[in-house]
Amino acid sequence: MHLINARTFKLEHFQGDDVPKYAILSHTWGQGEVLYRDISSLSSEVRNLEGWQKIRGCCSEALKNDIDFVWIDTCCINSDSSAELSEAINSMYRWYENAAVCYAYLSDVGPDKRVFGEIREHRAENVMDV
Repeated sequence: MHLINARTFKLEHFQGDDVPKYAILSHTWGQGEVLYRDISSLSSEVRNLEGWQKIRGCCSEALKNDIDFVWIDTCCINSDSSAELSEAINSMYRWYENAAVCYAYLSDVGPDKRVFGEIREHRAENVMDV
């Protein structure tokens, strides 16, 4: 399993019980996604892709929650390798289940920074109602 180090933005590989606590990002793919082959270079071209903002935002939120690693499908799966792609497809449910938290990137929501707080508050209210 490849995870992005939220501090360095570099991919790190983990296996079995060696996987640290991580956040996962649920999102829709759009134009300018950062792919596996892109993330390793971290060039200015990569940092100018539209998808880079999702990576930065996810890493920032993870660090606020004391989580040092994130998993994002666009750049943590080497889709050029059919074996790795097949493993990822078969493991994805488990990866979501084992994540410490799942962030949802809503592409049709404006850049209002209060969104994450409002979601947390709403979730807390729902938990209290149960």
